[in-house]
Amino acid sequence: MTEKIARLRFELLHIEPCIWRSVEVSLKTNLRSLHELIQAVMPWEGYHLYEFTIGERAYGEPDPEDAAWGRKTYQAKGMQLGKLIERSIIELLYTYDFGDNWQHRIVVEHVEDADPATDYPRFVAGERTAPPEDVGGPSGFMEFTKAIANRRHPQHKEMVRWYGGPFHPTDFGKAEVAARVRVIAARRKIALEAFARSQQLRQP
Repeated sequence: MTEKIARLRFELLHIEPCIWRSVEVSLKTNLRSLHELIQAVMPWEGYHLYEFTIGERAYGEPDPEDAAWGRKTYQAKGMQLGKLIERSIIELLYTYDFGDNWQHRIVVEHVEDADPATDYPRFVAGERTAPPEDVGGPSGFMEFTKAIANRRHPQHKEMVRWYGGPFHPTDFGKAEVAARVRVIAARRKIALEAFARSQQLRQP
């Protein structure tokens, strides 16, 4: 059976101009793997909590303390993208870092047969640089961009020192992002090949 893939678009909400990425992924991709992919393409650094919201359900990394707050978080690795699409769910919300509250709109643009010569996931396109970690959410990011772009701004030197250099809002490092995704694709290929060999060894 030919593998199916989906083209996804990630958009960072509450910021203009729009910061977005487009990728192609297997329908077998679970939400934890999708989280790792989003981290790679924005890129974020991955040291904060995350959550996918689908209807009234939240998927992430369950915490025993959730019950005390009257909420339930389902295992992200337990839900595959293909299962959501089968239910006609083609849009979901991904939140990273509950302090800065970076909300991403994820849209399934289309589904098609995979190219046998291509390793997935695959980075397709994108625009603009994502905010740095811990910048203070959308409002903090707006203040950061104003300060770092204006040498006369009273916080310019402080922001350059904090960020570690100049900030390029339009150059998000496309080649580096594509390379990060190729690493994920290579790991997935190795895992799939190992699984196929294990299945062959089980055959009588």
